[in-house]
Amino acid sequence: PVISQWQNPLHGIEALGDARNWFLGLAVLFLARTLASLFFVNRLNHDILVDRSRKFTLYNGVPFVVFFLAFLIWTLVADGYAVNPETKVVFLEPAKYLHNFLDMPLVLIVFLLGVVGVLYGIFATVFRPEYNKGIWFAGVGTVLTVTMLFLVAGYNHTAYYPSSIDLQSSLTVQNSSSSEFTLGVMSIVSLLVPFVLAYIFYAWRALEKKSLGLDDLQADEHSY
Repeated sequence: PVISQWQNPLHGIEALGDARNWFLGLAVLFLARTLASLFFVNRLNHDILVDRSRKFTLYNGVPFVVFFLAFLIWTLVADGYAVNPETKVVFLEPAKYLHNFLDMPLVLIVFLLGVVGVLYGIFATVFRPEYNKGIWFAGVGTVLTVTMLFLVAGYNHTAYYPSSIDLQSSLTVQNSSSSEFTLGVMSIVSLLVPFVLAYIFYAWRALEKKSLGLDDLQADEHSY
């Protein structure tokens, strides 16, 4: 059955008119650039390139923090899309996402740990000339932060994909879940996740065995 459909010919493009989406998009952009710079600091064996990467960590890290805080504060104080657990009716609740954090303290704690990890990775790399492990703190912190934001957006009786035109067309965990059979198959497939993580760990360790220098890059026929 159809549980939602477009209510206007823009097909979602009207979301560009919401400044909060721009804040989030710019935060993600500068975070990606920051993580890349942190990775270069960790991997490169060239003083000039490492120093330059530290500078770009600062140049991209500061706007990331600004845009992320703007998005986060706006989201926490704004009305959120709540779902009545009895009637399944979607309605606007003041500071819904702040309430979600307070109602799920474990999510809040992990979220704060993730944010602290990202900030520590950035500023330790910038202000400690010999420090090159920032990518580990920032990388793990990013995963924790994003995961907790997903939980806040969809758990605790919240519409994770809200409709601003027709509240009752909003998507929730309940009305958009797959069939029991599909969920069962996905549960079985998810058992492979530890093997995927093990492979990622193995591949990353292989990359970490030796720092890259200019000689390595020049000798690589695939470099550009």
